[in-house]
Amino acid sequence: MKQIVQNYKTGALQLTDVPTPARARQGQVLVRTMASLVSVGTEKSMLELARKSLLGKAMARPDLVRQVIAKAQAEGILEAWRQAMGRLDTPVPLGYSSAGVVIDVGPGVQGFAVGDRVACAGSGYAGHAEVVSIPANLCVKIPEGVDFESAAFVALGGIALEAVRMARVSLGETVVVIGLGLLGQIAVQLLNAAGCHVIGMDIHPRKAEMALQHGAEAVATDYSVLSALCRQRTGHQGADAVIILAATPSNEPLERAAELCRERGRIVAAGLVGLQIPRKPFYDKELELVVSRAWGPGLYDPHYTEKGLDYPLAYARWTARRNMEEFLAQLAKGAVRVDHLITHRFPFDRAPEAYELILEGKEPYIGVLLTYEREPDLSRTVVVKRNQRGQRGQESQRGQISSVPSVPSALSGPLGVGLIGAGQFAAGTLLPILKGLKGLRFRGVATATGLSARHVADKFGFEYCTTDYHEILKDPEIALVFILTRHGAHAPLVAEALRAGKHVFVEKPLALNPEQLRELVRAYKGPEGLDGPSVSSVPSGSLLMVGFNRRFSPFAKWLKERFADIPEPLAVHCTVNAGPVPPDHWVHDPEQGGGRIIGEVCHFVDLIQYLTGSLPVRVYAETLTSRGYKPSDNVVITLKMANGAIGSITYVAGGDKRYPRERVEVFGGGAVGVIENFKAATFIRGGRKMRIRNWLSVDRGHRGEVEALLSAIRAGGPAPVAFEEYVYTTLATFAIEESLRKGTPVRIKGLEETEETEGTGEAKSVG
Repeated sequence: MKQIVQNYKTGALQLTDVPTPARARQGQVLVRTMASLVSVGTEKSMLELARKSLLGKAMARPDLVRQVIAKAQAEGILEAWRQAMGRLDTPVPLGYSSAGVVIDVGPGVQGFAVGDRVACAGSGYAGHAEVVSIPANLCVKIPEGVDFESAAFVALGGIALEAVRMARVSLGETVVVIGLGLLGQIAVQLLNAAGCHVIGMDIHPRKAEMALQHGAEAVATDYSVLSALCRQRTGHQGADAVIILAATPSNEPLERAAELCRERGRIVAAGLVGLQIPRKPFYDKELELVVSRAWGPGLYDPHYTEKGLDYPLAYARWTARRNMEEFLAQLAKGAVRVDHLITHRFPFDRAPEAYELILEGKEPYIGVLLTYEREPDLSRTVVVKRNQRGQRGQESQRGQISSVPSVPSALSGPLGVGLIGAGQFAAGTLLPILKGLKGLRFRGVATATGLSARHVADKFGFEYCTTDYHEILKDPEIALVFILTRHGAHAPLVAEALRAGKHVFVEKPLALNPEQLRELVRAYKGPEGLDGPSVSSVPSGSLLMVGFNRRFSPFAKWLKERFADIPEPLAVHCTVNAGPVPPDHWVHDPEQGGGRIIGEVCHFVDLIQYLTGSLPVRVYAETLTSRGYKPSDNVVITLKMANGAIGSITYVAGGDKRYPRERVEVFGGGAVGVIENFKAATFIRGGRKMRIRNWLSVDRGHRGEVEALLSAIRAGGPAPVAFEEYVYTTLATFAIEESLRKGTPVRIKGLEETEETEGTGEAKSVG
């Protein structure tokens, strides 16, 4: 299928081929787009920003520049630059308002069926693409009598309707609308339908005249005339409310709105305007200001969008979805019209021309609509480049890769590599490392949406991209699979990849709960399952590496070598200035992220195992109770190791970002070792001090771990890290969470089996 995307690094706008979503995901519906509306204000701003120079982008977003500076101070200039460029190079889908036909319904979705006519909204969801995957709460059925083109206005209509609701208007009130673009024209009609007296203002006479013909009682093209009209029509009292729908960085619309309002009037700012509040008129009139947020409650709540949890009507009468439904209802009854707002239509194949029209402004426009007339290519795999033999891969007529089970072999020839998941870590950290290594063949990359897969395939030279990860596992030319998805999918995908006979690299964590871990152990041990003789036996010969990279850092390796001749148990302390993560971030979700202990603290459990040369047998954890933080945001953890060593971790979210993120201290045998944010390491013994340093950037071992895995694969094994250590790290994180719940130390009893404690959901290990 085709999709419009914007690259902020190059400024390029591209209509590109991407794989169609494999099927509708949990809580979503798959929709074939019939029409989509260009939000000319928002999307024009995005295009203009993308086309600025790097300096221009920096001047436009000083908030992001400050973040980069802070990153550079803590992590080094090279790391900050690499991360910033990686984010700029991430393609951004354009569009957020469309209409089409349902072609698939995901699990857990009710009220939709294949063939339903629907209107869709949401940035990142209802983009300009031939097929889109939409959360059920951002998708509504189109009433009879409303065509696809009109329904494609649903998001803009929802924004205008929410602004009207925030103004709390009632029958007979006088309302001024400043800015008569798409949003303003719709708002005028909604206010007229609500029985309000509407005065409109826009500097473009054509837009003002259009509003006058469709609901406004009076219009103006400059503020002096607007002020006179307002005084005349309100008996010099002023407007009951002013809704600002203009798009300008100027503060003038807000200042003028304050002048136009009556005492205790209401101002709603829904457009992108300056918000420097002039105190005197606001104080003198006791004015009320609301910044309207898109098209209603729920839009920015992942529980509402991603999990489909609706707000009870008694507590949130008008949610994002209900506003969308009501706007379509107003279209159906004829109270609102949008056909006259469509000034330009472009077939989707000519979408770039639509954006050139908007950017160049050679002719007047208001509503720019994209129409989708041709049957889309629903292939879930797109071949990007010819393989090393000059062939187009082993695709079928629909672009599917042949599925021949294989046992990976990498003892000769290039090693075939496949990716499942291609987010910021993959594009910004891992793939640049792989690209710099010899003897690799970048074969296939799979993601859920397809856009990131296509971008990564183009940028790093993969032969195909797909939305069906099974194609990666079935591809006989792929020997090594990198699993880089959200945490909740790690264990199931690793188990499936191992059973497919692949070598596997999976980002941390290995598993989120005991059930996942138990299933993964079975997959690793093969048919013998949990009762097999050893967890380190893999019948398929596949190697597994978990992305606990810090043990492969040159600073960690150097320090371990310094302590190698010290016979007594060590004390290791890790201080992690982790910083806050928003409470609604997916990392905190128990199904997707597992929380920060399972998802991030695991790094330091593994590092302590490496430095002490022993496995954890007991943990104790306490949390720092602080308002605004999750319990796992601020924790202090003690680990007792099997050889008598002690490890401790202070993991905190409440520190300053300018302070280095990580510090590791090792004590024992009259020696002290320190790793300073993986940029420097110091070893002191017998009064002598040794030191190594990397001046430009951090080195947390990402390259080292990949090189170690590739060497092991080519040599035929063994794995760089024993599987037993991965399992114990995972069990330790489960035990840390249990210790936080119970307030007592928790013993880690063994590997052979994990189970759920019935009725409590507590994880324990059974030796």
